[in-house]
Amino acid sequence: MANTAALEGINGLRDIRRSPASHLAGALEAGSVEGTVVLKEGPFQTMAGVRVDPRSEAGSRIASVVGGLPARCGEVAGTERVSVLWLGPSEFLMVAPEEAHDSLGGDLIGSLVAALGDAPGQVVDLSANRTTFELAGPRARAVLEKGCALDLHPRSFTPGTAVNTEVGNIPVILLKPGEESYRIFPRASFADFLGRWLLDAMREFASPEVP
Repeated sequence: MANTAALEGINGLRDIRRSPASHLAGALEAGSVEGTVVLKEGPFQTMAGVRVDPRSEAGSRIASVVGGLPARCGEVAGTERVSVLWLGPSEFLMVAPEEAHDSLGGDLIGSLVAALGDAPGQVVDLSANRTTFELAGPRARAVLEKGCALDLHPRSFTPGTAVNTEVGNIPVILLKPGEESYRIFPRASFADFLGRWLLDAMREFASPEVP
């Protein structure tokens, strides 16, 4: 009975919570142009920030939990379920589906904590720290180039690459999962500003009817 009550409580909280850019959902849909550029806020995800020396025993244990650690800037490691983004020589961001969170029956955070053990390092649950904007389409790169200093040409920024950068003067992690798709991870407090900036950058590609 106790487990059932706890599960009902969790589901109740899931029903009432709101993502950082949920109030922009209508504007994101109206400002998107199918076949040209589409912007939406991604689903809730489990995120964990990890600091560990990848050459240490603890680093090896953590790598075994998530399917590997990236070795250099821009590299993304992990599995089909967990993406591991390089933030520094000993700093990584683990990104997984929402259900991987321990509070929802998963075990990602707990497994990382157990793998680190008493070794020097850190595992922090960052699931509420960032949101995800998903930008896709043939004009997605043109939109980002209005406010991102990176060389986003496919010869330089290839699929499977993730870096720390700025978009519209907002610090973000930028991941390129496909040839014409991008995932932008801003901190939750910047979600409103960045969402509106992206919409404004998309405006030249929108239909004349969009205000």
